[in-house]
Amino acid sequence: MKLGIIGLPNVGKSTLFNALTSGGAESANYPFCTIEPNVGVVPVPDSRLDWLAGIYNPTLYTPATIEFVDIAGLVKGASQGEGLGNKFLSHIRETDALIHVVRCFEGGDIVHVEGTVDPVRDVEIINMELILSDIETLEHKLDRTKKQAKGDKTLEAEAELLERVISELSSGKTARAVELTDDEKAVLDTVNLLTMKPVIYAANIGEDDIGGGYEENEHYIKLSALAASEKSEIIPVCAGIEAEIAGLDSEDRQMFLEDMGIAHSGLEVLIQKSYSLLGLISYLTAGPKEVRAWTIKRGTKAPQAAGKIHSDFERGFIRAEIVSYEALHECGSMNAAKEKGLVRSEGKDYVMQDGDVVLFRFNV
Repeated sequence: MKLGIIGLPNVGKSTLFNALTSGGAESANYPFCTIEPNVGVVPVPDSRLDWLAGIYNPTLYTPATIEFVDIAGLVKGASQGEGLGNKFLSHIRETDALIHVVRCFEGGDIVHVEGTVDPVRDVEIINMELILSDIETLEHKLDRTKKQAKGDKTLEAEAELLERVISELSSGKTARAVELTDDEKAVLDTVNLLTMKPVIYAANIGEDDIGGGYEENEHYIKLSALAASEKSEIIPVCAGIEAEIAGLDSEDRQMFLEDMGIAHSGLEVLIQKSYSLLGLISYLTAGPKEVRAWTIKRGTKAPQAAGKIHSDFERGFIRAEIVSYEALHECGSMNAAKEKGLVRSEGKDYVMQDGDVVLFRFNV
């Protein structure tokens, strides 16, 4: 699962990526300093796993991870190839969801590609390029569908859907904002539209806005209203400060956050929200050898979840012994949870829940 980090040039994408991954993506005060996408695998912060590690003192500690891709800044005309646009659009197409970094701070020392700070305009520039690319994709699909239809009612209905979505996009709407049935979404999923990808807006705020000050930042307020209209998430994050925090050890990092008056870094919230945006959850396994978070799609049943550990677990699945993390934490130990009857035996039809602490029983 990949999340693409997108935005205009010089809005803080590579700084944010470096903070996320502690990587070395080039970050400079000029457009297109990132051309080939940088890729980083990032652990998902999980206090549940930390608690289990404290109980079992395991040899291995293995958190869930997600992949972030730092994609070069888009500009007006990208859909027609401006600023190496077609290449960058292809990088976006390869991702599952998007982190759209939007500048929400003033500052003359960092050049804005449009000359002024205006988050709504910036989002509209990016969206329009993605929309134009999607229209072109859909028009090609529509031409093929019409040629193949010839009295086929299913294909005729598909052609009508494509025409409707093209019309909505032409009015400036993103594909994810179009009202669609599940069947219609399934049709569009085969096309891989850029504006159908779920989005989190990362509002890159100034240092003075950390700790709640962003709520009075007019740029953040405007971006927040736009995100709400799309039913998208918005996370305030100061990329520069996050990059400083990322370079500290855990103890110094906690002291830094306390001095700033915040409980969690913006990046921790962003990573967790990104994980959820992809429709992912974690189930947990724990013991002296390893404490681990296993990534599955929401809605996965127990045998398929067991198969994430090993194919033999799925093939020979007997049952899953499960306790919720909340119940285990309240009891303090697995033995105490068993004594209270909180460890359940679940079969093949059980749908896994986020935070399930599991022991799979199998036989092959």
